[in-house]
Amino acid sequence: MSLQQTKNCITLRGSAQIICEYLKYAINSVLFQRGLYPPESFKAEQQYGITLLLSEDPKIKAFLTNLLLQSEECWDFNVQYENGDISLSKEKNETVSSKELKKIQQEIRDVMLQVAATISYLPFLDCRCSFDVLVHAKTDCDVPDQWAEAEPIAIVNAQNVQLKSFSTNLHKMETVVSYKLVD
Repeated sequence: MSLQQTKNCITLRGSAQIICEYLKYAINSVLFQRGLYPPESFKAEQQYGITLLLSEDPKIKAFLTNLLLQSEECWDFNVQYENGDISLSKEKNETVSSKELKKIQQEIRDVMLQVAATISYLPFLDCRCSFDVLVHAKTDCDVPDQWAEAEPIAIVNAQNVQLKSFSTNLHKMETVVSYKLVD
């Protein structure tokens, strides 16, 4: 990870890199845990002090480069801006956080373990499935040309589970899974 990090501080760019890295691992974990791709198409990698699985499929890798996920469940990764360390930001003349990277990674590990545990009570997917990624952006935000407008996905009578959140003190990441129990 090439974090924009100076002595005990993380820049806004570094915080965004941490969030993107988390999304890569979280989405891959959901794809593996929900059985959307064969287990042999994933490789184990150590990250955040735990073993996580990443898809080796080039199409998935390319797709995930462009972000997020929706499958039979709706996984909601909500990123909120935070102020960071205001006095240090003034001193460095850019927005920074003084939160230790090790602490952030411990918080991410806790979320990733919770993602894996959540899978055990979701409905079993016994049919061929696909996934899409939906990104909700502010109206004044530049979006890549490849992205298309889409309506929000909502699961009728959904059960929602709020997972732990983590923060870089510049961005706060909240993860929610919504699912419908099969009768």
